[in-house]
Amino acid sequence: MATKTGKSPSEYYGNDLVVHQTTNAGVDGTTRVITDGFGNSTSSSISDDVFKITPVNDNTTGTFVAQNSGGSNILAVDTTNSKVLAGASQTAVNTNYSHFGIASTDAVWAGSLADTHYAIPFSNATGAFMTNAVANFAMGGSTTSSFNDTNPKTSLAIATTAMDVIQAYWYVMDNITIDAVKWLHAGDAATGDTTAGHLMGYDIDIDNGSTGGDLSSGVVLADGANITNAGYEQAYYQAMTIQSADVDAGKVILFTFASDTVNSDYTVNATVKYHIR
Repeated sequence: MATKTGKSPSEYYGNDLVVHQTTNAGVDGTTRVITDGFGNSTSSSISDDVFKITPVNDNTTGTFVAQNSGGSNILAVDTTNSKVLAGASQTAVNTNYSHFGIASTDAVWAGSLADTHYAIPFSNATGAFMTNAVANFAMGGSTTSSFNDTNPKTSLAIATTAMDVIQAYWYVMDNITIDAVKWLHAGDAATGDTTAGHLMGYDIDIDNGSTGGDLSSGVVLADGANITNAGYEQAYYQAMTIQSADVDAGKVILFTFASDTVNSDYTVNATVKYHIR
């Protein structure tokens, strides 16, 4: 450990920390950077009311860290990714969760078609489409015989189904980053299908005119490999791969489901973990 014992100021002044002040006034109401004895700036600044951390050269994942006695981070400010992490799990402090869901009621899935992407209602893990109106939630089908070779469509022009489709809209209020998407689904028959899910992001028309609620500029936010569902004997789980994590305020997010045949009706329960940027 460094010590000043037995040393003259010329031997240690470079290690002294001082407030960058041109006069001998000390700390006052102006926030000033703390420097070493050579005048090199540190990441810290203080005043009589403010303590501030600002990286001098580079953003890092640990710009500010508080640890327990064992050396594990309890609080960390990550200026590289604009995150504040807390707790033993080091989870972003502004983490949130959203849910999409639908029940396997026969009437709900009446009229469903093979190889067609359907939007799932938002924030309703045991909800349902409007009875016999599954077609109103269609977000595009495959264009060839190969299942799921085409993503959900990138636009939606509402004709007469606005009251139905907005059940599936998650309107994003702030800039967010998607951290994880995990979903479960199960069929209601002994024979299942090959299934797939997508998390999609869109621009939305909010001008309250004749095209109000129409979606455009769709992108895949998260997806995963096709799943072979063998029927109601078991549930199926998937952690999706994030394809485009950042979603800006004013966008709409949809979760879609598709199957290659229609042997079963499905209960779908999808959870999106995200944090506000």
